[in-house]
Amino acid sequence: MKEMICSFCGKSQSEVRRLVSSPDGMSFICDNCVDICKEIVKEQETRTVRSKFVLPTPYELKNYLDQYIVGQDSAKRALSVAVYNHYKRLNYNFGAKPDVELDKSNVLMIGPTGVGKTLIAKTLAKILKVPFASVDATALTEAGYVGDDVESVLSKLLTNADYDVKRAEMGIVYIDEIDKIAKKPESRSLSRDVSGEGVQQALLKILEGSTVSVPVACGRKHPHQETVEMNTNNILFICGGAFVKLGEIIAAKDKTGVLGFNKTSDIEPSLNYKFAKQVRPADLVEFGLIPEFVGRLPIVVGLDDLDEKALINILTTPKNSLVAQYQTIFKMDGIDLKFEQDALCEIAKRAKELKVGARGLRTVLEEAMLDIMFEAPSKKSTNSIVLTSKNLKPISTINIKNKNYTDENKISIPN
Repeated sequence: MKEMICSFCGKSQSEVRRLVSSPDGMSFICDNCVDICKEIVKEQETRTVRSKFVLPTPYELKNYLDQYIVGQDSAKRALSVAVYNHYKRLNYNFGAKPDVELDKSNVLMIGPTGVGKTLIAKTLAKILKVPFASVDATALTEAGYVGDDVESVLSKLLTNADYDVKRAEMGIVYIDEIDKIAKKPESRSLSRDVSGEGVQQALLKILEGSTVSVPVACGRKHPHQETVEMNTNNILFICGGAFVKLGEIIAAKDKTGVLGFNKTSDIEPSLNYKFAKQVRPADLVEFGLIPEFVGRLPIVVGLDDLDEKALINILTTPKNSLVAQYQTIFKMDGIDLKFEQDALCEIAKRAKELKVGARGLRTVLEEAMLDIMFEAPSKKSTNSIVLTSKNLKPISTINIKNKNYTDENKISIPN
């Protein structure tokens, strides 16, 4: 009997593990060639997806962000353009041998805590349907020290991409608290700066774009750990931080860096963050970022601090606003919940005093509504609650029977 051979590679049945016959029995393919074909098809599918990347315009990206992030118009416009250009670059570079290869531009966001830096980055990734990872720079240390290696940044992205390396290589990484890894002055620290300049140096290669050995599990690498190779050339890195003292640096330079004896600075060294639009690379270097690190974050975006009006809008305007969330929670118990304007103003005022941005809103609401949420579900006669700031006294009982929102139905926010 004639020995069967693979129609593709010519190997005989004895040289391979398995041969698969065609329906007519005239041709065969071995298991090795099947694996090669699978890789070719997968690579072709990846190339096709990349070349047909559906990319909204900056205007469309900004409009989508408006549904979830209140205010910060300047920042949303800048980020929309940056993200659009980044993924337009990917479509261009993945084409057939581009004449001019386009380099990527990573982003640095400067603004106080709780103003939406992480949310903007996360929402943009959601719009584009690309993997997203958010990490805290303060958890990173130099290799060999207690803490996470910088490669753990990519490990999280790989995990969120369901371990699809090709998808992960097109994702977005947001590194928060980047100002906390600024170089520490020698006068303040006599020990090695393992979580400052050392981390900046370690981040350089992944920000710029290189092939990195990434541990499959997040954390520190060790010799026997499973790793995969990831190319960071097409990953968009967005870094964010509060940079509290940066305003003072710019204000001091503005006062001393011009001719004239009576020159005064237009920049207040406070947390109003108007200075963010005037940040220069030299200011970031003086703050403590090394020049090489600053050079890899060419786009600098400033975010404004939130006033009480903005906090009220955050409570009510976005699709997933806190007011809508709490109304949904109460609706599960058959209770209609409404907020009067004076209650919203008081909530925003208290949140502003906490100085943690929009994060303070949930803190205030949870504290203010604790008694209501404790007692309302057990009051079967309660079918409607209106929150008001009148008297601001703790709630002792809830006894609402009427569906109409009259003065008798109104509940004060607990103090």
